[in-house]
Amino acid sequence: MASPYPKAVNPSQTRIGWIGTGIMGAHMASRLLAAGYSLTVYNRTVEKALSLQSQGARVVTSPIEVARYSDVVFTIVGNSRDVRQVTLDPSGVLPGLNSGGVIVDMTTSHPALAREIFAAARAKGCWSVDAPVSGADTGAREGKLAIFTGGDGDVVAWLKPLFDILGKATYMGEAGCGQSCKFANQITGGAVLVGLSEGLVFAEQAGLDLNKFLDAVRGGAAGSKLMELVGEKMIRKDYRPTAYAEYLVKDLGMALDSLEETDEQRTVVVPGAALTKQLYCAMVANGDAKIGIHGVKTVIERINGK
Repeated sequence: MASPYPKAVNPSQTRIGWIGTGIMGAHMASRLLAAGYSLTVYNRTVEKALSLQSQGARVVTSPIEVARYSDVVFTIVGNSRDVRQVTLDPSGVLPGLNSGGVIVDMTTSHPALAREIFAAARAKGCWSVDAPVSGADTGAREGKLAIFTGGDGDVVAWLKPLFDILGKATYMGEAGCGQSCKFANQITGGAVLVGLSEGLVFAEQAGLDLNKFLDAVRGGAAGSKLMELVGEKMIRKDYRPTAYAEYLVKDLGMALDSLEETDEQRTVVVPGAALTKQLYCAMVANGDAKIGIHGVKTVIERINGK
């Protein structure tokens, strides 16, 4: 039975579509299945969707087919080009979505594209919400993601039962504001990881025990959520990805580009973000595009001849 907006969201009626089953998406979709929702799933690499099929999801062969079976379609794909393709192309979600259907894009994408999708959805009697997330694979697995939402406030409130399964959603404003919030998050998080990397390299060069260093500072002003998540991994040189370095390069690049596109009154100078992006570009140039973002410590080590 269909349950599009504004009918109340509930597992027995609301049909969920899910596009993108990578590091984050597979965990998030799995949580919705475990909560009793029926899911229709698409992924370009079919094999990556089979674990969800074994949990009861229907796997289909195109985004438009996902839309035909769904009231709400979540997308979490690689980049803005992928978002445009799976939502707006003739074989994408929007052409197949029924009136009242909602697209929720959780990819970190461009605010201008979020506004374009919103306008296209409204023209068809549908809705869209930009809802990028932060919290890495651990947050996705445990349902503790920070979700930054933009779009119509009533639609975002309607989606709350679904967002609550995935984490905590905060409404940031009109379409595109969720993406802008994610950019600010990435600027902040990237800078924290660079600072933590430099602190660890400095402490090691000074002859300090790195585990004692973390224990000493984690409760003070230098402590952070990122330190708790990856500090010990950085000491062990465990750079298995929770989020790929190349994706942070993409995010920071879009953030800096979007600042250049704003009107003169809203232009912001962010030299630290530009430097952070260069350090992450160095990771990619060193062949480390697919390791975790906390691997920026390797760049600081290389600079110091380690």
